[in-house]
Amino acid sequence: MTDAEEEALRATLAKLSEEHRDLDTAITAMIDSGVRDQLQLSRLKKRKLQLKDQIARIEDALLPDIIA
Repeated sequence: MTDAEEEALRATLAKLSEEHRDLDTAITAMIDSGVRDQLQLSRLKKRKLQLKDQIARIEDALLPDIIA
């Protein structure tokens, strides 16, 4: 992996992590405010899980394989 590719992955990782945190905050705010739009809440949670999966894939790509 080139330095440019690694830098691009790290930038993407930062963006996705920020979106994940924002979704967590939004979900918590919806629950705390008593909003009972289950469809919207489900969509936000689904998107948050998708982001978590993408973050995990990028982190795996950035970590070097260590042969024990």
